[in-house]
Amino acid sequence: MKKIILIAIALISSQYNCNAQQQPQFTHYMYNTIAVNPGYTGSRDALAINAVNRNQWVGFDDEVPRTTTISVHSPLRNENMGLGISVMHDQSGYENFSYVYADYSYTIKVKEDHHLAFGVKAGFSQYKIDPELFTYQEVLNDPYFQDQLNRWTPNVGVGMYYHTEKWYAGLSSPRILNNDYNKDSEYVALEQNHYYLIGGYVFDMTSNTKFRPSFSTKYTSGAPLSVEGSAVFLFYEKFWLGASYRVDDAIGALFDFKLNKQFRIGYAFEYPVTDIARYTSGTHEVMLIYEFKYNNSRYKSPRYF
Repeated sequence: MKKIILIAIALISSQYNCNAQQQPQFTHYMYNTIAVNPGYTGSRDALAINAVNRNQWVGFDDEVPRTTTISVHSPLRNENMGLGISVMHDQSGYENFSYVYADYSYTIKVKEDHHLAFGVKAGFSQYKIDPELFTYQEVLNDPYFQDQLNRWTPNVGVGMYYHTEKWYAGLSSPRILNNDYNKDSEYVALEQNHYYLIGGYVFDMTSNTKFRPSFSTKYTSGAPLSVEGSAVFLFYEKFWLGASYRVDDAIGALFDFKLNKQFRIGYAFEYPVTDIARYTSGTHEVMLIYEFKYNNSRYKSPRYF
């Protein structure tokens, strides 16, 4: 029955102009910044590898959104420049999105411990319809589904990222071009512009405890404004514990643990506050970060975002 409902929605929406879904969202958005803001590239002061896997709305079987992203970035020999690459795959029902982008940043030292980075990203996005959808007779007989979409389109993005040891703020648009994934048909499926405003601050509570609130705001034409925030405590520079809230969408809890100077693991759980809550047991997200920092590294300052 759920498959039939999804097909019905697709058939109805195919008669109109429609927007491709927004870029995937993450509870650990403060550590997956390179995916939305190229100005973040190289800001970790070492070669950093970040992987996040998100299974959303568990309980909806194969139709639930699943997102995996991997990013690698580092400052260059000229420390004012950073270079990276980010790869993401997002599956939502019968729609599959893949993104492969290279990122570059140039940082200006505004004053002591204050840095302003300008970034650009360029690469390709893929939009693909799962072949399973075309096994249903209702779809095969519909003229709007004669083209089994599987297209790669180029795109570019820009961003600014201002950061100190205690706080950060960023403004970006990771996809500027409004590509039409379905340009050869009677309806359009646009890859819409996305605009992000992010920020966070670290407060010293005690000698062993810090408090870091942060927020992320996302605007996309044709979709509701997405606003989320988190409040996280850091204990002994090793263990993060806190909560998150996405307005009119979900509440969550997250924790991260630094196993050693290089390796960090995190987990987040979200539960929707909308009517969909009756059909799902929640959303699970796992994060892994590995940074090539060692005891003899010249980079000594801890990073909180």
